[in-house]
Amino acid sequence: MKQAISGYHQDGENHWVALLQCGHFQHVRHNPPWVNRKWVITESGRDSMLGHHLNCKKCDLGEPIDSLLN
Repeated sequence: MKQAISGYHQDGENHWVALLQCGHFQHVRHNPPWVNRKWVITESGRDSMLGHHLNCKKCDLGEPIDSLLN
């Protein structure tokens, strides 16, 4: 299910994680050559992707929303 990016935070290893509109989190790494997401590297790049839709597999599986408290 496609869900819009509504914000970001970094995990314990300083990898960027997108907060999706549905309440799920999804890592958005720039890890060439497997994943090319140069926009993740800069704040302006991340800001430019707010509202962009990503496929949320957690929604597809009916999983509960994520929490930073876990």
